[in-house]
Amino acid sequence: MNCLWSWWVKLDGLCEVLSDTSVTVSSPSAHQMSPPVRNENGVEYDLNSSDGDTLGASWQFWRRRRYVVAFLAFLGFFNVYALRVNLSVAIVAMTARRNITLNNGTMIITRDFEWDSKMKGLLLSSFFYGYIITQIPGGWLAARVGGNRVFGIGIAVTAFLTLLTPPLTYVSVYLLLAVRIVEGIFEGVTYPCIHAVWAQWAPPIERSRLATLAFSGSYVGTVVSLPISGYLAEQFGWPYIFYVFGAVGLIWFSIWWTVVKEGPEEDSGISPQELKYIKDSLGNTSLKDVVHPWGKFLTSPPVWSIVMAHFSENWGFYTLLTQLPTFMKDTLKFELEKTGVMSALPYLVMAIVLQFAGHLADWLRSKGILTTTQVRKLFNCGAFISQTVFMLLAAFLLTPAGAVTCLTIAVGLGAFAWSGFSVNHLDIAPQHASVLMGLSNTVATLPGIISPVITGYIVQNKQASEWQIVFYIASAIYLVGAIIYGVFASGERQSWAKDKLQIVRTVKSEQCYSNSAVEVDAA
Repeated sequence: MNCLWSWWVKLDGLCEVLSDTSVTVSSPSAHQMSPPVRNENGVEYDLNSSDGDTLGASWQFWRRRRYVVAFLAFLGFFNVYALRVNLSVAIVAMTARRNITLNNGTMIITRDFEWDSKMKGLLLSSFFYGYIITQIPGGWLAARVGGNRVFGIGIAVTAFLTLLTPPLTYVSVYLLLAVRIVEGIFEGVTYPCIHAVWAQWAPPIERSRLATLAFSGSYVGTVVSLPISGYLAEQFGWPYIFYVFGAVGLIWFSIWWTVVKEGPEEDSGISPQELKYIKDSLGNTSLKDVVHPWGKFLTSPPVWSIVMAHFSENWGFYTLLTQLPTFMKDTLKFELEKTGVMSALPYLVMAIVLQFAGHLADWLRSKGILTTTQVRKLFNCGAFISQTVFMLLAAFLLTPAGAVTCLTIAVGLGAFAWSGFSVNHLDIAPQHASVLMGLSNTVATLPGIISPVITGYIVQNKQASEWQIVFYIASAIYLVGAIIYGVFASGERQSWAKDKLQIVRTVKSEQCYSNSAVEVDAA
């Protein structure tokens, strides 16, 4: 018995060692299927099992529960950005002058709120002061109580406060300020929480496509909500911007809360084939008792490469999101109506490219053409270098057609970067991914606060040469981000992210293997 136990512990230790190795897949020929691979816990599973089951064609996503989760997450991020940017349109209508006729027939010019530019700027930026607070706490909380719950509640509370915005604003502008800060606090948990969801639902080989599908909802939400907000303000009045999007957010929450469970094993609607595929590919995914090694986070080069990449991408994103309409109107001389459409175009392109980029990243990995590290670096660094080039071209051209084309390409190529750094947390430390996303998104929120201020200081006279400096800065940050990520990024699970039980078992197996007394006694 002692002999059998000794060999069992050795075999168990070998399996644990295998769990530390990256997934390697030999490149199949055109007529071959992908060979089986090992998951992060050393368990072998078949890459083709999700497509070879009885759930129907791959395009029938509704028959695969993990894709239903991804689609609802897409709608969740749609609401996240719709609830975030609605004030940008509403505040124009809230402070616009309009003609009204009194009962005695006298016509006067009035507006609802007499806010100066400083107050409007404070209101528009107040969201980020709350948003930056809950990034890391949101990731920690998601690991404790479930990412699906925290994600849903964060959006639901924001939607409820949005419904209360019109009456509270009529009471005091400072109540509006407070509401926007609190909304930022609750929306701050959304990005970290979704990684806790993927840690339970996303097979490693499908992380890119599932995550980018969800994240693309942010850009679709931006594109759709801006013109709809303008229409609602024009036809029904600015309060209906908050009423409509608040109601839509609560409807989404009721569906999310009912359909999406913390893990596939709790979902009564999942098929046995899909449940087995997900559990085999992920292995043990319990996050309840995870102890986060904060010191290792802060001294890990791969972690900081992700942080820098996230910061770089958001710098360009927030610069254009907040300043592109002004640039097009003041420098490119677009009419106001055309400015709104052209400003939304880059984000529409990005939402579309995100789907292609995510599928391509996973295909390259599943076929063994590139390793996970190579895919992450190629997509991220390639996107950043391309964005550097097209930002510089936009700065030099400064013609309507040329600038719009270059900026649209620059933003669109950012989709490939999102297939790099945004899912990289799950590669290097899946059980810590929600907290790591909170860390990177905390730093990546700073551009939303800093970039508009710097642009305001630079662009004093609305001259083309001033806007060139803005684009130069964005290009330089992209380039620095590409260099740092290219040097330090990794797609492999880090040593400090190994499961504690795995390490203990490995040590025990090594000790048992070298214990000659046990073997002699067994003999």
